[in-house]
Amino acid sequence: VLYTLHLSPPCRAVELTAKALGLELEQKNINLLAGDHLTPEFMKLNPQHTIPVLDDDGTIITESHAIMIYLVTKYGKDDTLYPKDPVQQARVNAALHFESGVLFARMRFIFERILFYGKSDIPEDRVEYVQKSYRLLEDTLTDDFVAGSKMTIADFSCISTISSIMGVVPLEQSEHPRIYEWIDRLKQLPYYEEANGGGGTDLGKFVLAKKEEN
Repeated sequence: VLYTLHLSPPCRAVELTAKALGLELEQKNINLLAGDHLTPEFMKLNPQHTIPVLDDDGTIITESHAIMIYLVTKYGKDDTLYPKDPVQQARVNAALHFESGVLFARMRFIFERILFYGKSDIPEDRVEYVQKSYRLLEDTLTDDFVAGSKMTIADFSCISTISSIMGVVPLEQSEHPRIYEWIDRLKQLPYYEEANGGGGTDLGKFVLAKKEEN
């Protein structure tokens, strides 16, 4: 069972991973704005009250990166999505940390103030901070994918965040051609639209609508 919210980038990263592995996960929707993650029942599953959370027949795994690694390690037919080779694995780990520590963190600086604190403005320094992260990703993409020539779970994490933030902080194609080529590669996946396409676009639209409402 995956406790999830399709608007959430980390949740969509797990959904992409499951689809890539051919897994059909039972999903239970957790509405963060309604406080579903703060109920006693959910707090027992994850005291940090974040999503996604995976309940694999009683084994509870929290945090999207940990869940993706767990799924690939346990259910993957090979190690392509999360290589066992120490050098390749280190590159994937580095990209995962870049996603959580830079891309997702800088997106949260903007989204949380609008969604949870009722703000209607986006400070310019936060916009610039996101734009700098775009440039870092552009420079990172020296190959077809974020960790090298093959697609890995790091791509799923990064695309889930990028597809959400670019609807709020524009990503100029002329300045970031590698990112757009990478996005186009991932969009060719047969499960991309179901697992990430709509959710990524919808989150950006939801944030902008909430901004106007505030």
